[in-house]
Amino acid sequence: MDVMDFLTQSDLGRCVFTTLVSMIPIIELRGGIPFGVALGLSYQQAFISAVIGNIIPAPFIIVYIRKIFMMMRRYMPRLNGMVDSLEQKAHLKGQKVSRYKYLGLWLFVAIPLPGTGAWTGSLAAAFLDMRLRKAFPAVLLGVLTAGGIMTTLTHVGINLFS
Repeated sequence: MDVMDFLTQSDLGRCVFTTLVSMIPIIELRGGIPFGVALGLSYQQAFISAVIGNIIPAPFIIVYIRKIFMMMRRYMPRLNGMVDSLEQKAHLKGQKVSRYKYLGLWLFVAIPLPGTGAWTGSLAAAFLDMRLRKAFPAVLLGVLTAGGIMTTLTHVGINLFS
């Protein structure tokens, strides 16, 4: 059995595939849940796999992204434009979050729209100097909320077309 067969032919493989897809910035669980269901996972399996995949990068982003950006500026100056863009995005999104702090972070991550989610929320938390022990629960709660919304929308969407 090759890797693609494993990822598409067994429940464990489909869960792993859904987890990996949900770790990708922009796609996150907004794409992970419908992807998992389309692969043949139950809604519960898709939800759990997507939440796990979406939340794995969050603590690392909150704690390390500023250090990573500093190293990129120092050792890879050709990427300064990309780093500038990501920092600017974090500051703009951070303005929306900062007014309500952790409640704002939860709501920002919970709304499953483009430009929101665990990656951007964690980036904003890092640039707002939010502590991991307070920011991570807000991001996790946001991911769980967004997962519930996406699972419901996926269920309604699939029922509309079947």
